[in-house]
Amino acid sequence: MIGLIVEALLNRVELSGILIERKALRFTPAGVPVMECLIGHQSEQLEAGSRRRVEYEIQAIALGATAQWLQAASPGAALQLTGFLAARSRNSRQPRLHITTIEFVEGNQDGKVLQKEG
Repeated sequence: MIGLIVEALLNRVELSGILIERKALRFTPAGVPVMECLIGHQSEQLEAGSRRRVEYEIQAIALGATAQWLQAASPGAALQLTGFLAARSRNSRQPRLHITTIEFVEGNQDGKVLQKEG
């Protein structure tokens, strides 16, 4: 009998950014809250021994309790996000960030409020 070695496939994204815009909260036919948004990121990264300025915008989506937390954020809010990348749809292979946790960086007593899915 041949043993199979299964490696864990990783797809985890950690990102800090600014909420640029968010759509209205909607619900799936099963009643699950859904929130789509656009996140902007700016940073300086080290690549091949040189500093590189990085700026981009990424489409993101949150479901369930995470969508309700995101609904509370206003455009311009600083966020720490954790999630994974998935194709936008069957017809569009463009990646979209699926947010699983949100950390609000500003606007509260200790500077952070952590929301975890589940």
